[in-house]
Amino acid sequence: MSNPFGTVPSEAILEGDATDAYFERTRATLEHAGKNPHVVAEVTADQFPTGEFEVFTGVKDVATLFEGRAVDIDALPDGQLFDGGPVLRIEGPYLEFAALETSLLGFLSQPSGFATAALETRLAAPESLVLSFGARHVHPSIAATVERAALLAGLDGFSHVAAGEILGREAGGTMPHALMFCFGEGHQDEAWTAFDEAVGDDVPRIALVDTFWDEKSESLLAAETLGDDLDGVRIDTTGSRRGDFRHIIREVRWDLDARGYDDVDIFCSGGLTPETIRELHDVADGFGVGSHITGADSVDFSLDIVEISEGSEDPSSSRTQSGEDGEPISKRGKLSGVKDVYRTPDGGHHVTLADRDGPAEGESLLEPLVRDGEIVREFDLETATERCLADAEAVGFDYKTPSPDR
Repeated sequence: MSNPFGTVPSEAILEGDATDAYFERTRATLEHAGKNPHVVAEVTADQFPTGEFEVFTGVKDVATLFEGRAVDIDALPDGQLFDGGPVLRIEGPYLEFAALETSLLGFLSQPSGFATAALETRLAAPESLVLSFGARHVHPSIAATVERAALLAGLDGFSHVAAGEILGREAGGTMPHALMFCFGEGHQDEAWTAFDEAVGDDVPRIALVDTFWDEKSESLLAAETLGDDLDGVRIDTTGSRRGDFRHIIREVRWDLDARGYDDVDIFCSGGLTPETIRELHDVADGFGVGSHITGADSVDFSLDIVEISEGSEDPSSSRTQSGEDGEPISKRGKLSGVKDVYRTPDGGHHVTLADRDGPAEGESLLEPLVRDGEIVREFDLETATERCLADAEAVGFDYKTPSPDR
């Protein structure tokens, strides 16, 4: 089987076949009518600033999608936070990119949602170890997208092996409950000992301690079993059973310290959110976060034409060839005209028409990405992470408690 899991192949995405059917109808109609106007289109979530920032990412895949196409693209830098106005702008003959809109928005919308949720967890415990454990909640084909978004937002690592191979990073993790079941109740010490003997020296010795008995009892047994080799214990008790999680962790910490195991860290996982992490970060040393990241809402990006001029029937015709200035245009509820976005020193996000002066001391955020089909930007994940965390501090990004109907 050439496609055993029924995923859309890369070739279909690059060729514009990974599209909504109405774009194919549009292409056929315009070609029939001999129309191919030169346009400027913008990708936005909100038209005006709302005061709630989100993280922009996925731009590297967008650049790859448009490589070799006769268009110019400007976009926010990878990891930049935004709040209203365009995050990306395309200029060129409409038929050159019409069929790519579906993939373009997909490359931006879901990763930006993942990264925004990951940033919420990162800032809930800035000094703690925070890892991404959520790849099991998404289709395996996008696991690397999840883990890259988590790293971009400043998380310390992730668990997915194949994603690590794509990203050039080492996946991390220790043991699941299944391993403990294989040894059985009363034989937890054998499971931890076998693990210690089997894995490499570079793997932290973190014992899972909530499988059969209470967390304190298993933590003490793990410490007695592995002694100085034990780096930490992981508590993954389900929310339906753990009651006052903070009290449980404090009790485990107390009894480990009382017996001289004060250098054993406590790592927590299992349905954690920024709210619960904030409640625990002073009593636990690290956290594994899954569903809060993978269950994040995609950013509701849309692409809209904001300027149009009559173009040639030739799909490769450029604005210079058309020789006409564009006319502002928009659908009802959207803002016409080419726009720019700025960040001011006080963290403000401002949207203006591109032919007008921006705010005093404002920094324009849109930067060249593609010029006439050539990618003109380099991508570095560490730089994007630094940008994301610095911009989050500049704009005062914080976790917003979701409304009950979210």
